[in-house]
Amino acid sequence: MAIHFFEEDIQFNLKPKATYKKWLKELAQTHQKKIGELNYIFCSDEYLYSINVEYLNHHTYTDIITFDNSELDTTIEGDIFISIDRIKDNANKLNIPFETELQRVLSHGILHLLGYKDKKEEDQKIMRAMEEQSIALFPICST
Repeated sequence: MAIHFFEEDIQFNLKPKATYKKWLKELAQTHQKKIGELNYIFCSDEYLYSINVEYLNHHTYTDIITFDNSELDTTIEGDIFISIDRIKDNANKLNIPFETELQRVLSHGILHLLGYKDKKEEDQKIMRAMEEQSIALFPICST
């Protein structure tokens, strides 16, 4: 069970890493799943845009792209690319703390790996509710 944080073309230091790892493991456990290998890659808008074009043929900016590498039903694994630029912009637009938006996006990636979708309006509502539940767990895990 390993959660890794990487940076591509930016400098970003997630703190406290141990608290985030504990929280992400708790999110998986609340869905009766284990984490195998989970890689979060923090990057810029341009870096994530190039991934969006190359792998998904989407010519849009986004805050997150999740690649599911899971092979077992009981274990989630994947690579989750997150644009720090988008998180900053979205936090400013929504007038919320950067950390809250970061937690939303981090949980969004793991929720995708847990099977939640967000293409249809109904699925988006469920995803938003699950993100809120996930964010609410964060302070509990940091104690």
